[in-house]
Formats: sequence, C-alpha cells, structure tokens
Amino acid sequence: MVSSPIRPQACAAPSHPGIGRLAQLGLLPTTPLFGTDGIRGKAGELLNASLALEVGYWAGQILQDQPVPLGPVIIGQDSRNSSDMLATALASGLTSAGLEVWNVGLCPTPCVSYLTRQTHALGGVMISASHNPPEDNGIKFFSHNGTKLGKPAAARIEAGLRGQGEPTLGGLAWGKHQHTVTLIRDYADSLQRSLPTADFTGLKIVLDLAWGAAVQLAPELFRLLGAEVIALHDAADGDRINVNCGSTHLQRLQAAVQEYGADLGFAFDGDADRVMAIDNQSRVIDGDYILYLWGQQLMAQNQLPDNLLIGTVMANLGFERAWQAQGGQFHRTDVGDQHVQAAMFELGAALGGEQSGHILCHHHSFSGDGLQTALHLTALVKTAGVSLAQLRDHSFQTYPQLLQNVRVESRERRQHWRDCEAVQRVIAQAEADLGDRGRILVRASGTEPLIRVMVEAAEADAVEHWTQVLSRAVTEHLA
Repeated sequence: MVSSPIRPQACAAPSHPGIGRLAQLGLLPTTPLFGTDGIRGKAGELLNASLALEVGYWAGQILQDQPVPLGPVIIGQDSRNSSDMLATALASGLTSAGLEVWNVGLCPTPCVSYLTRQTHALGGVMISASHNPPEDNGIKFFSHNGTKLGKPAAARIEAGLRGQGEPTLGGLAWGKHQHTVTLIRDYADSLQRSLPTADFTGLKIVLDLAWGAAVQLAPELFRLLGAEVIALHDAADGDRINVNCGSTHLQRLQAAVQEYGADLGFAFDGDADRVMAIDNQSRVIDGDYILYLWGQQLMAQNQLPDNLLIGTVMANLGFERAWQAQGGQFHRTDVGDQHVQAAMFELGAALGGEQSGHILCHHHSFSGDGLQTALHLTALVKTAGVSLAQLRDHSFQTYPQLLQNVRVESRERRQHWRDCEAVQRVIAQAEADLGDRGRILVRASGTEPLIRVMVEAAEADAVEHWTQVLSRAVTEHLA
C-alpha cells in the first residue's frame, strides 16, 4: 500500500491570479462544459491551458470538500500531443488549490481509477479523449472511490468556472507535484492477481494498441503470462492515436489474425478503457458477446448476483433474449458507462457493459477496463479448452443491426433533436412497421457532433431500409 502524502507546511495564503478570467472575458460557451464523460473537445481551442488551469483550481476546491482524509490527486494521460500541456496546466491549478498531485504519466484510464482508490487519493484525473481523433482531448475526473465523478460535483466545478462560486478554502499551502510512474506497476500486478488462470502458454494473440495508452502494459502482461504476442500500432504516437486502428477500426486486426494464424485478437481504444475482440475466424466479438460469455462463467460459479447483467439500449436483442432464455435477467440503461455503473450499484449487479467494449466487473474494479477484459476473456478461452470461435457459435445469434452516424455540427440541434416533428414522424413510421420484430434507437452522441441512428430487426432488408430512411430524415432536417 502506498503511504498517504504528507501535507506541506502552511505558508502565506496563496492568491490565485486569473482564476475566473475566462468567464469574465466571455470565453466560455453558454452550453455545459461537462458532457457524458467529462470535458471534451478540440485541443487548443476551448480545451487549452487556461481552461485546464481553472478547471484544476476549482476541482481542487470541490475535491477537498469531502468527508475523507486529505490525499493526493492522481493524474494520468494518453499519448496525444496535447496531453502534456493539459496535464501540466491542470496540475498547476490543483497545486494552486493546495493539493498534492501524483502524475503517473502515460497509462490506461482504469489505471487512474484503480490508483485513486488504492492510494486513498482525493480524486483522479485522466487526460484523454478516448476513441476520438488525435486533435481532440478531454479531462475526466474520478472520485475518491475510483468511480466517475458525479454530476453534482461536476456542476459545482463548472459553477466555479463561470464565476458563480467562491473559494471556500483559504490559507492553504502550495501543493506539491511529483511524477510517480512506478505506481503503474501496482495496477499491472492487480490485473494479474484477478485472473482465474495465469498461464496463456500456447496461445498466439494479436494486440492492436491504437498508438495509445496501452502500448507499454498490454504486450508486457500477455507475454509475461506466456502468450506469443504480435503487437500492432505499439508506440505512443500522438499524431496517429486511433487513426484507422483500435477498437473502432478493426479491419487491420482482423487481417493480422488471419495472417499470423492467431487464436485471438484484441483492439483497444486510445485510453484502453474499452476493448473489442476478434476470434480465430476473424469475426468480431463485441461487448455483447463478452458480457454473455463472462456472465455465463460467473453464473456457473454462483458469482453473478440474481444472474443479472446490465447493458445499454444498444445491446443486441438476440443477446438479451438468449440470456433470458437460460434464466438470466437483463437490464438496459442509456448509453454511457456511467449509466451502466449507476445501475450496477443500484441493482447490486456484478457485471455490465456496452456493446462498444466498455465492460465493468465489480469483482475486480469500478471502471471500464479494456486490458482487464481482454485478460479475462483469454483466461476463459484457456480454461474452456476450445477456441473463441466455438464459444461464440454456442452463445447466441445476433439480430441484424445497423448503426449510421449523421454529422450534426450544431450543438443546439443535437440537444433538441427530439423537437423536430419531421424526424419524429419517420421514427413513428419505422416503429409501427417493425412492431415487436425489431427496435429503433436515435440518439445524440455525448462525445462527438453526431446523431446516431440504429435499427435492429429480425430481417436484414428491413434494417437496411429503415436505417437509410431515418438517416436521410436526420440529414435533411437537422444537419
């Protein structure tokens, strides 16, 4: 266990020049800064050093206002070129609020969550825009227990940024900022300890590391466990993070699994909090399949409370019905791992996640963890003694599902798309046509300027038809 930090001796109460300056100058947007996963946007525009400094200061105020002992704030980052700038500015804001900062550098988002909880930190911060392109970046916070910072605390930080809050903690010492990269080893060790089997000998595995946060840890861990590893996009490269690779671009990984005759393939996103798998036939094993297979294993071991899985509105209907057919319960939430997390706590579930590869297992962590998920799926395959393709073939049959992203630059139109009567009429027509044979889901992305249109039905022709009709309606009336 890492010892708690020693708070520096108090000196003269620091002043905070520039705090609130962005609001005073009218440089903050009228729309909320905090979205579904912290603050995210183009680096160098709104998301610049000035904003990060003020965010750090106000976060320091809010994080200290907790009934927990004073500890450090853990900061981690992905490989984006702007991550150093934002991490440094954020640390300056936190230390100006009197807090100690432990900067672990390049690491997966779940590493920050784990270390925040294990070191008894006040909170954690990850500098990353997850699966977004290189020019984007983001700031996401974790509370002292390693879960995403709640909306009330985020609202208080934003109120301070907008000049609607007053510093409540005066006379504090300047905080300290230190680099603590060795702590990442504690996270890696915890992943190994969580595995039911730690011998991957005989397995050949391809890893697509997306030029991102998992480039150091993932190959090392799989090799340490005995696997033969072929690593793709395995350097920290801020110019290429997520570009035509990783969990949202699986073609290169699929080709490599075939080329090398691999047993498994895994693709992480830029901050490695999600993963998509590829079986030995180069078929995609998404979050629905992972939840089903891992859930079956936990159910057989009586480690799945109420045989309950938590998914989202994006989960495939074939998955849900197959899980219920074997006596399982299934609960859907809105899209976003924070909604899955909230439902898991509320309903006492141990396993939940998203089709996109965010998987949360409360037996081991309180954060979506792509590396942990990949390791456990590999252990499951090793224990079963059959291929991932065979496990998939004996799981469930997916309903045809098509997702179309329509770019809508106007944030106001994205937020109020439900008020568009023309789009609502087309949605009603599609739902009436499909009946109980399918589902329609239209939603605004919380992280990108997109309206997402998803159609799922027993007949592929109906899926294709209504996806095109709905996407065209969104384009004509919103984009």
